[in-house]
Amino acid sequence: MSEYDVVVVGGGNAAFCAALSAEENGARVLMLEAAPEEDHGGNSRFASGVLRFAFRGIEDIRKLVPELSDAEAAISDFGSYTEEQYLDDMGRVTQYRTDPDLTETFVRGSYDTLAWMRSKGVRFDPLFRRQAYKIDGRFKFWGGLALESWGGGPGLVELELKAAKARDIEIRYSTRAIQLIQQNSRVVGVLVRRAGREEVINANAIILACGGFSSNVEMRTKYLGPSWDLAKVRGTKFNNGDGIRMAMDIGARPYGHWSGCHAVGWDRNAPEFGDLEVGENFQKHSYPYGIMVNAHGKRFVDEGADFRNYTYAKYGKAVLDQPGQFAWQIFDAKWTHMLRDEYRIRRVTKVTANSLEELANKLDDVDPAGFLAEVKRYNAAVREDIKFDPSIKDGKCTVGLEIPKSNWANTISDGPFEAYAITCGITFTFGGIKIDQSARVINVDGDPIEGLYCAGEMVGGLFYFNYAGGTGLVSGAVYGRIAGAQAAKYGKG
Repeated sequence: MSEYDVVVVGGGNAAFCAALSAEENGARVLMLEAAPEEDHGGNSRFASGVLRFAFRGIEDIRKLVPELSDAEAAISDFGSYTEEQYLDDMGRVTQYRTDPDLTETFVRGSYDTLAWMRSKGVRFDPLFRRQAYKIDGRFKFWGGLALESWGGGPGLVELELKAAKARDIEIRYSTRAIQLIQQNSRVVGVLVRRAGREEVINANAIILACGGFSSNVEMRTKYLGPSWDLAKVRGTKFNNGDGIRMAMDIGARPYGHWSGCHAVGWDRNAPEFGDLEVGENFQKHSYPYGIMVNAHGKRFVDEGADFRNYTYAKYGKAVLDQPGQFAWQIFDAKWTHMLRDEYRIRRVTKVTANSLEELANKLDDVDPAGFLAEVKRYNAAVREDIKFDPSIKDGKCTVGLEIPKSNWANTISDGPFEAYAITCGITFTFGGIKIDQSARVINVDGDPIEGLYCAGEMVGGLFYFNYAGGTGLVSGAVYGRIAGAQAAKYGKG
């Protein structure tokens, strides 16, 4: 007789959804969290909490946020975001490499899963401050995003933990899973290490939901390539690839974009790993309204190629590829009022100046002459005959530059100027292991590994090259819910 019907390895959003789903389906559940209790929650606790899900309009929003007042609803244009739009976005940003079956499953399950999370006590808020602009007296939401979890990532984990405790789901902290135990090709338990001692925990089914290898310097360098050992880690220091390694040790199929990851612009002087006191606020994501320059003073990306939601996760790599692995974001006085809240925190690498010449000499490690020449070229190329509109891809562009700015191009001409130094911050890795639509882990022969399931950042095949903002928490929740239900059914059978 096994001690548990289901053991969930991990302690973030996907793991909690798996545990809650398994318990709901009658299983006795244990969660194993490698981090100590004060550091629990995985990368989810460092996330912004933004959620990309399919919805048809404001009535769908109000079912998820019944607290939304009539007055708030009257001044809000949430629009809609259909399953077809979601699928199109997933195809487009991944260059159509995303696994179509896995993607369709989580996209079509996205709204129902958020409603299910709501039934477990998770709460949601409209993204008024970060994903809406007030136009003609109404908040217009943009980029396919409407809601975030209450309290962001920390709030999400707090509410999921509360739900787990209310259902008597056991959680063991500072307990690292190190090996899966098999009997006749069936997973029957897991070897763990806690306080220097090893123990085997027997279980009828195991769900791996313990993240990728973003915190593992050796694996980052091996799979992502040169310079990735120099990237900052946005989130937890406990995502060392243990789950992936354990699964592959028993024959799980590696899957997905192993040389790719989610990486953003991150404060140049941020600590090596995420700091819960600051959370996501080391990120700097208002670059579409300014320009970014490298050590030579040159622009190196199209800052207005698309909405931030569709470019921020790949521009971290672009920054890492620059000399010295840094860049400066430059803004003039016309649009500094639009900068996101993360630009106003105390721990920020920032300079200000009243003239471009003064600014050029304040940008650490940047060639002043190269910077001034680049701004002059950029300003001369801006189309002034097109109206600026941040809620749409407005087509206000540059003309004749080697690296264009396709939207939201405004001159850098009005002081006082503000500049922010960034480097690359890695969020999570794209490579993982193969699962099917029932969240069963698939082996190298194409068959399910009996008794083994997977959800969250460990799942390979969803993301390639790029990422649509708000997708990770939702895909993790959908597959966590599926894994929990399937593992409970198997574990109790």
